[in-house]
Amino acid sequence: LRMLQVKLIITGDDFGYCPRRNQGIVDCFLAGAISNVSLLVNGSAAADAAKLARRYNIPIGLHANLSEGSPVCEVLKTNSSLLNQDGFFHGKMGFRTALSKGLLNMSEVKQELKAQVELFHELTGHLPPHMDGHQHVHVLPEVRHVFAEVLEEYGIKYTRVPVEPGLHNCDWIPPSLMEFYLGVEEDSFNTVDVFTKHGIRWPDIYIGLSTMGKNMSVSSIWSAIDSAILEVTARAASPAQPAPQSRTVTIELMVHPGYPSVPPVGGCGEGPDDFSQSWERLHELQTLIKPELQSHYKSRNIELCSFKDL
Repeated sequence: LRMLQVKLIITGDDFGYCPRRNQGIVDCFLAGAISNVSLLVNGSAAADAAKLARRYNIPIGLHANLSEGSPVCEVLKTNSSLLNQDGFFHGKMGFRTALSKGLLNMSEVKQELKAQVELFHELTGHLPPHMDGHQHVHVLPEVRHVFAEVLEEYGIKYTRVPVEPGLHNCDWIPPSLMEFYLGVEEDSFNTVDVFTKHGIRWPDIYIGLSTMGKNMSVSSIWSAIDSAILEVTARAASPAQPAPQSRTVTIELMVHPGYPSVPPVGGCGEGPDDFSQSWERLHELQTLIKPELQSHYKSRNIELCSFKDL
């Protein structure tokens, strides 16, 4: 393990959701606690987020959103399969239900994803180096194919495949949430071949489900990173080949720091959700900036970076 060089991308998701989220993410970045952000282009404070990223030189990618708020594609804002009767996206679970019933038009999914890439380009002045999915919609059946096509068309190299080592052993995650996570994991396994076929890449290891919100602590992050590293070394040390003397492992840690949203400000068109208004966002921020976390990275030969450094 001593010779292992670890590159850790700590991504703050939902940049652009509201001014207080933006502020929290910037504070985290300036404290050296995150190294990358993912922008919700339909977030109410997206334009402000893009300005902040430019001002502070924060590496930024696209958090593609098909489940919360309103589409950015003008044509789809009225009368589209992506909308519920209130005229908003179907929601985290509603999207999955509509998809399983065959109610979603994949050409509209593609249209919206492309519109979000275009808007990202307009806001930031460049294409996203990485693009993932809000509430993990990008690994869902059917969506995964369209998502991969859009990435390939724009030459976006990196994404996220949310399969977390050790997730099954996390007995602090309530059963209903665990059921959702295991669904995400299964969808992710089924997505690997699709993304591979389209030449899309992702870090060796993903973590962040076991450390979300109130479950985040210095020790939960340490143990998630440790089991990630163990997983990779176990994979590498197959008897067929001697393990290399030194190699680089890349890990993405997904985090959601911020100051709690205060309604009605925030959200993606329908106001901020419960998680966004909760103290858990602030708890993540306060945990991530702890000095003992930073010194742990140094002592373990872990280098914080972003996707463009891979």
